[in-house]
Amino acid sequence: MSSPILISGGAGYLGSHAAYTLKNEGFEPVVLDNLSTGNAWATSFGAFEQGDIADVDFVRSVCDKYAPLAVIHFASLSEPLPSDDPTCFFADQREKASIFFKTINACGIKRVVLSSTADVYGDLSAVYGATGAIGPVSEVYPAKPGSPYALSMLETEAYARMLDVDGFRSITLRFFNAAGAAPVEAQIGEAHAPENHLIPRLLLPLLNTPDNLLNALGIKKTFVIHGDDFPTPDGTALRDFVHVLDLADAHRLALTYLLKGGRTDVFNLGSNTGFSLLDIVNAARKALNRPNFTPKFAPRDEDDQPKLVAGRSKAEKILGWRPERSLVSMIADAAAWYRSPFYLEALYAKTGQSPSA
Repeated sequence: MSSPILISGGAGYLGSHAAYTLKNEGFEPVVLDNLSTGNAWATSFGAFEQGDIADVDFVRSVCDKYAPLAVIHFASLSEPLPSDDPTCFFADQREKASIFFKTINACGIKRVVLSSTADVYGDLSAVYGATGAIGPVSEVYPAKPGSPYALSMLETEAYARMLDVDGFRSITLRFFNAAGAAPVEAQIGEAHAPENHLIPRLLLPLLNTPDNLLNALGIKKTFVIHGDDFPTPDGTALRDFVHVLDLADAHRLALTYLLKGGRTDVFNLGSNTGFSLLDIVNAARKALNRPNFTPKFAPRDEDDQPKLVAGRSKAEKILGWRPERSLVSMIADAAAWYRSPFYLEALYAKTGQSPSA
C-alpha cells in the first residue's frame, strides 16, 4: 500500500533525519524545501520537490502529484537567528505556515505533525525556583515565549489547532536541543554556518577541524563554560539534549498516532533529567578518548537559566516514545559526522573556504 508523507523543510537537519527514519519504516517521504537553509545533499530518502510552502499553486501541484496521507512540518528558520527585524520570524514561520496549512487542508490533507520548540515556555525560573529542584517542564506549564522566534512558533501551533474545527488534526512536538547524527553512510547531519550550537562548538576544535573553517564558523579553539555556581548538582547549567534519531522516531510515532485516529494534542520530548555542561564535557572525553581535555570557566551570562529540561511522561504514555540513545552516543555519532568528508565538503561550500587554505 502506498504511504507517501509530505515533509516540509525535509532538507534540514531534523527534516532529513525524519525522512531517513520514515524511509526505513516503509513510508514514502516526499521532501518539500526551498533550500533557503536546507541542503540539496540531504534529500536522498525519497522524492524531492523544490519550492516554497507559501506558494499555493506549487503546494497544490505537489499534493496532486503524490496524494500524501499526512504532513510533517519542519519548514521554518532553522534556529532563532539574531535579526534587526524580528518580524522576519513571523513571516517565515507563522505566516507561511498558515498559508501552507490552509492549502493542504483544501487539498484534503488533514493530518499534520508540527515540529516546534520548548522555547515557547520562556523563562522557566518560576517553575524551577531558586534551587532548580523541581522536575522537568510539562505540557501544563503555561507558554510564555520570551523572543520573537518562540512567539512565532507558538502562533504557528495555534493556527494548526484552530483548523481542528474542519476535521484537521495536528500533533505539536516541543523539545529543546537535538544532537547526534544518522550513521555516516546516510550522509546527513548538522551543518550550520555560522555555528552557535553547543555540541559542535565543543567537538569541532577537538577533532582538528581546519582553522579556516573554525574561523568561518565563529568557533574558538577553547571551550568555555559560563558559570559554575548554578543551583545544580555540579554547579554548571542543566540543558536538555535528545538524539536526532530519537526525535525523528517521535515524529514517526506521532504520525502513526494521527493516522490511527488520534486527536489534536501537544507533547514535550525531553530527557526528563537533562545534562549539565560538565556531563557533556565528560561524555566528550569518553566518546573521543580525550581524558585530559579541560574546559575553561567564565562568569555566567546575565540571562542564563540554571535549568532548561523538558519532560516526556505524556509522550511516553500516549505515543509510546522515550529516547533510546545515551549522551555518549549523541557525542560519538556527532563526532563521526563531523569527521566525515561529506560534512567537510558541506562546510567548504557553505563558507566559501578552500581545503588548501
